[in-house]
Amino acid sequence: MQTSDTRKRILCLVGTRPECIKMAPVIKALKQTDWADAVVISTGQHRELVSQILGMFDIAIDHDLDVMQPDQSLAGLSSRIFVKLDPLLVDSKYDLMLVQGDTTSVMVAALAAFYRQIPVGHVEAGLRTHDLMRPFPEELNRRVAGLVSCLHFAPTLSSSNNLLREHVDPSTVHITGNTVIDALLDVAARDLPCAYPTSPDRKLILVTAHRRENFGAPLLEICGAIRDLHDRHSELEFVYPVHPNPNVREPVYAELGSLQRVHLVPPADYEVLVAMIRNAFIVLTDSGGIQEEAPALGKPVLVLRDETERPEAVDAGVARLIGPHRDRIVAAIEQLMTDDAEYARMARGGSPYGDGQAAARIVEICHAYLYKHDGAPV
Repeated sequence: MQTSDTRKRILCLVGTRPECIKMAPVIKALKQTDWADAVVISTGQHRELVSQILGMFDIAIDHDLDVMQPDQSLAGLSSRIFVKLDPLLVDSKYDLMLVQGDTTSVMVAALAAFYRQIPVGHVEAGLRTHDLMRPFPEELNRRVAGLVSCLHFAPTLSSSNNLLREHVDPSTVHITGNTVIDALLDVAARDLPCAYPTSPDRKLILVTAHRRENFGAPLLEICGAIRDLHDRHSELEFVYPVHPNPNVREPVYAELGSLQRVHLVPPADYEVLVAMIRNAFIVLTDSGGIQEEAPALGKPVLVLRDETERPEAVDAGVARLIGPHRDRIVAAIEQLMTDDAEYARMARGGSPYGDGQAAARIVEICHAYLYKHDGAPV
């Protein structure tokens, strides 16, 4: 048993729902140790969604920064996170900050910790497209977080190699798998009812499209493809959890709101989303997390982007890059509807992103790092 004076205080930051899903297994694992006090800070960006996810894992929020404002700019969001987070770093002694992924909150929190000389551990480190504008601003965010991190938890060999090519100290790079698979397997093992498709004779297409790089004309291309497929194929049914950002919600409802077999629904609870993935015939997405989750549940993924920082699923043949292009989206889905062999190849199941033990590995590495660096026994 660790005594109170040797226990380590680890700050765990969550902002968006995807961050929360991937951090929850790590926070849960830290709280089960006898050596760590995990302190959870939420930026308040997706408050209700984040609270729901953490509640699934019996995790409470210790501090809410309350930075959310309608249709906020990246600069405004960044400045508010800095202003709200920095006093907490000054007033409390933390031994380590853990951040996850590539959001603006991750980039700002990592810099804030660096300014206060608090070591940073980056969960899901090393993802790269090598194009600063795609995805925007995520590619910059994760590179900045990586520059100030002392521990890099790479989900795959590919992401580890990206870091090593950037001359990151190899002793700080650890291949752990992706914590999203930890969360997914936990939730998928539960009894999860799903309302879609509404008829057993229909094939369900799950759509998630919300990335900033797809705002405007690309999103209209995506909506046009959904309309074309809806009109051509009565056996298809669509469910689209629509992000509340007006840059997404307004054009999506304008373009698709009148279609009978297109269900535009609010952002789904994680359990509901996992159930939708399980029931889907194909997943059509620009989301990073779903590129990892859907293959693990045996669902073909068509990625609505021209580049991806998650090439492993594409290389394995369980995901395909088609971009936000109307004709390519329609052609890809119609091929999978008619080519049984190609569908079976993409739907064979298995994920290159982990085995469900990533959080345990991360916690073990944090323990070794923290007790080695203060001279206490490991």
